[in-house]
Amino acid sequence: MVMKPEPVFEAVEAARQVAGRVILMSPQGPVFDHEKALELSKETRKLIFICGRYEGIDERVRTLADEELSLGDFVLSGGEIAAAAVIEAAARLIPGVLGDEESAGLDSFYEGLLDYPHYTRPAQYRGMKVPEALLSGNHAEIRRWRRKEALRATMKKRPDLLDKEALTPEDRKLIEELEKERDI
Repeated sequence: MVMKPEPVFEAVEAARQVAGRVILMSPQGPVFDHEKALELSKETRKLIFICGRYEGIDERVRTLADEELSLGDFVLSGGEIAAAAVIEAAARLIPGVLGDEESAGLDSFYEGLLDYPHYTRPAQYRGMKVPEALLSGNHAEIRRWRRKEALRATMKKRPDLLDKEALTPEDRKLIEELEKERDI
């Protein structure tokens, strides 16, 4: 089943009277990433999302879109979930949306790396302990531990991200330590 063009054209044309940028969710578009989320978070115009369903939309609907976005190399039955993911990722980067202004800046991908592990109380649970560095109260040690663990996670799970990241001399020292530990 392919969505007819008439209702989509009418809906988008009506929405354009109060909104601006039109995004078509499609597996054929460029893959959505953190950089695009950041760009959309700064958009001053309201966004309109076109979401196909089942087999998709009439090809002529593409002429309405300013751009296409994909969540990745897979297909969903509809673009609604993909649009919701784009909205969620972009909205949380808008100042004032999160309770703590600095939270988004600590997330995975914000600085090009995966996030470091997070812990809460109790300090020990079922034999698993919170790392000593986090319990030390030494902010420099905690910062170093977090960066090292972000590098460890990225090296283990997404080494491709390191190719894009401008590593500092301290990062390179931490990577050397990780390689010596052979725990990557």
